[in-house]
Amino acid sequence: MVRLEVISGEEAGLALERDVDVLRIGRGPDAHLPLSAHHVSATHASVVFCADGYVVRDHHSTNGTSLLRGSEVFGLGAQPGREMLLRSGDVILLGEPEHAVQVRVLFTDDGDATEFVQTREVADVGPVEERASLDREVLRSLYQAQKRISGALDLESVIDAVAESVFQFLSRATHMTIALAQEDDNGSRSKTPQYVAVGSRVRGATTREPIPVTRSVFKKVVKERAAVLAADAKTDVGASASLMAAQILSTIGVPLWQGEDIVGVLQVDNRAASGIFKEKDLDLLMLIAQAASHGVVRARILAKLKRAEEQQRTENTYLKSREKTRRFEGMIGESAAIQRLSSQLRKVVDTRVTVLIEGETGTGKELVASAVHYWSNRADRLFVAQNCAAMPENLLESELFGHRKGAFTGATEDKKGLFEIADQSTLFLDEVGEMPLSLQAKLLRVLQEGEVRPVGSNTTRKVDVRIVAATNRTLEEEVREGRFREDLYYRLQVFPLRLPPLRERGDDVLLLAAHFLERYAREFGRSSATFSQEAAELLRAYSWPGNVRELENEVQRLVIQMDEGESIVAPRHLSSRIGKVEGATLRALPAGGTLKDMMDEVERAILRTALEEHDNNKSATAKTLGITREGLHKKLRKFGMT
Repeated sequence: MVRLEVISGEEAGLALERDVDVLRIGRGPDAHLPLSAHHVSATHASVVFCADGYVVRDHHSTNGTSLLRGSEVFGLGAQPGREMLLRSGDVILLGEPEHAVQVRVLFTDDGDATEFVQTREVADVGPVEERASLDREVLRSLYQAQKRISGALDLESVIDAVAESVFQFLSRATHMTIALAQEDDNGSRSKTPQYVAVGSRVRGATTREPIPVTRSVFKKVVKERAAVLAADAKTDVGASASLMAAQILSTIGVPLWQGEDIVGVLQVDNRAASGIFKEKDLDLLMLIAQAASHGVVRARILAKLKRAEEQQRTENTYLKSREKTRRFEGMIGESAAIQRLSSQLRKVVDTRVTVLIEGETGTGKELVASAVHYWSNRADRLFVAQNCAAMPENLLESELFGHRKGAFTGATEDKKGLFEIADQSTLFLDEVGEMPLSLQAKLLRVLQEGEVRPVGSNTTRKVDVRIVAATNRTLEEEVREGRFREDLYYRLQVFPLRLPPLRERGDDVLLLAAHFLERYAREFGRSSATFSQEAAELLRAYSWPGNVRELENEVQRLVIQMDEGESIVAPRHLSSRIGKVEGATLRALPAGGTLKDMMDEVERAILRTALEEHDNNKSATAKTLGITREGLHKKLRKFGMT
């Protein structure tokens, strides 16, 4: 029984007494001992029963947990696992040290001084075949029981198989429970792990609700790494709280082990039958536990592998779906340059030739590369991409070609390179012009021979990888300057594709802007919007040095900036650089028309820009333009800009 007494803070005088394995302390609604101090976390700490008794465990609280023992204070932050074994009378300090809430811990030991009739150490357990004291029929049955347990692939099936064997060989057994040490997602256990009942079975009943193991039996099993038998529980063990509550007449506790680690406890009780467990029952249960140990460990490993496989499958599905959202059925645009690019793409996608994509930054080279992959017969495999300018030379070599364990400092295990990962698929090498000369030679070997050699390896491996490369440099000039291998250049430029800059794509700017506007309005939960004529003219007139990427960022920004309910993108929503008149007036001219039409367009653009620069202040605008306020209003009415 554990008793917690609050001796300082707003809840001073509050006491809690429970016979449970875990008591949570904090401000949260699930706390057994609720505290209101602002510096106490929602789930601040807990008192947990383990093999050695009770520990206080900090749950990564904001302001920490300490332990006061006599006049000495111990900070849990410096302890392995952020926990510490408790003694009756210890005081837990929660929150800020100078204002800590103090909680005294008192508990009664549940069986430390008890005596058990028989014990069997784990080291004494041998194979079934070595048990000469068992008759042949029992040995045969035990062998079949071990096969059943070994054939179980999940934890529930293991528990079922163990229960079937227990009730078969121990006629007086009425209840069986398996408790296992808790593990994190990586399969690691803390220094003082908590053991939790994961499954129970009752003879002749269908109940599967876990029944807590008896603490006195459990502590003896884990501490001494031995099976224990309490033939007459009330006499041998004493009237402990857990025994009395469960009305246990006779009980056996057996460890489940993996090498030197105790991974769990198997407890079998007699709660109703006449008679008591004997030494032979203990020996039989030890043999069953030997198979149960292997079964539990294997089931946990398989469950972990299944989770990892499911996670990997989910991640792969996510990655593929993310990449597929980036592919296109045809590039957005109706300009002649885009139509020509689309036609070239369809001719090359189902070949194995290397494609070199050339274009300025932001023109969409990776998007075109993904189209080469997803329009091809390799579309069902993952599209792999690497920016050659994003890593230093040694890391890029390992990333592309892989390495063997011990090849360099930090190479603690073998690693596949992207060429191996992209086998039977497509590898996109962005900014290939930035690749160091030493790696260019290795890339050339892959293109010529179709094989890769990991760093630190003496063997090569054949790969079938379709290479798509991209660069914003002029590789011919890089070759002349000696920064790029000429032989590699000709290997890459089998089928060159040039992406036109946005300034050469005419009205594609407006098509792209409308596409991004719809996309981000939907993504940010905004109402649909359209561009005003003035805003569209400004977009069309701007030179877009950052190309499609700059346009996308601009539209994303203005969607965020627009007020709720606004449905028209006006010039005031655009960035100031786009509204500048420098060089914009001539680009804003219509393709044809009379001199008057063209002059009107120029005048409209000048008025619009001037108003933008003065935040629609008519007086300031008129002064800048050298006309009266009335003259300005007259011109605005003429062009429908009022």
